[in-house]
Amino acid sequence: MTSGEEIRPFRIDVPQADLDALQDRLSRARFIEDLPDAGWDYGVPATEVRRLATYWGTRYDWRRIEARLNAYPQFVTTIDRQNVHFLQVKSVRSDALPLILTHGWPGSIVEFLPMIETLRERYHLVIPSLPGFGLSGPTRERGWGPQRIAVAWAELMRRLGYGKYGAVGNDWGTFVSLDLGRIAPQAVVGVHVTQIFSGPSSDPADLEGLTEAEQAALAGAAWFEANVGGYSVLQGQQPQTLAHALNDSPVGFLGWVCQLYRGQVDADFILDNLMLYWLTGTVASGMRIYYEYEHGPSAAGPSTVPLGLAQFANDTSPIRRFVERDHHNLVSWNVYDTGGHWAGHQEPELLAADIQQFFESFTS
Repeated sequence: MTSGEEIRPFRIDVPQADLDALQDRLSRARFIEDLPDAGWDYGVPATEVRRLATYWGTRYDWRRIEARLNAYPQFVTTIDRQNVHFLQVKSVRSDALPLILTHGWPGSIVEFLPMIETLRERYHLVIPSLPGFGLSGPTRERGWGPQRIAVAWAELMRRLGYGKYGAVGNDWGTFVSLDLGRIAPQAVVGVHVTQIFSGPSSDPADLEGLTEAEQAALAGAAWFEANVGGYSVLQGQQPQTLAHALNDSPVGFLGWVCQLYRGQVDADFILDNLMLYWLTGTVASGMRIYYEYEHGPSAAGPSTVPLGLAQFANDTSPIRRFVERDHHNLVSWNVYDTGGHWAGHQEPELLAADIQQFFESFTS
């Protein structure tokens, strides 16, 4: 390993002054008023933002999650001129398969904490913060989309001495993990994800012969795009325009992202994730991954490494024919009637068991 490939131990120790400054901002928040009987029709209600912000400023305990993260070995290294932070949790089994687990937005490595103890019984775990997210710090140049991140992950695993490994992803972690399988098929033994974003092309023939359930899935995706997906459009076009406001206002940032947590998770999980953006100055750079994806290279052909999907309730519902068009080695597809988009937090034992079943099916 050369000096430029150095891997350095890391420990979180947020200055109390930073926490005090945040609390001061929260105490001086200017809340808007809701329209009568509007509910969520206009977006996140002021009552919901006020509830979470009040908890954030009076009872939320950052030191709790800081200690929880510090309970595991953490490291930083520089790859492609970018700082990369990661947890590395080794199994007691010498023959354990390494797994690299990748989060999304507005999530973080916190997504995977509930699964660590279960998974480490059989796997070595590498859990990086995406470049531009959380403890990896802001990106300093253009182009950090999923494919470039996947190349960085391949280099990270090489530096750690892992010649063969699996990839696990949620949200943007799905894109990165699938690209990692395309970029390093000789090293990636399989990819396990909780979403697959494969849809119909512009050819009307793609819509012929769909079942009633598949038509409902397409309708649900269209509803989400039309009624909730505005954040994705804006962040894919002009993330910096919005970031000026969100980087300056914790309540503004909370209001922008909590639509994506709606009714699925507890306040601590929401705020644990938000804190990793706020305290590290990555509110803006985290949003930019949408722009980089929209303006970056397309996937280099179908994936061929073994692929497994754990599909949870209240999340995307992909259609098999489109998935098999884009991914030529689909070996596992399990559907669960619980959980949601944040399955690693909501159903950690169920997701961990699905991951284990997938990798053991062709590595045992």
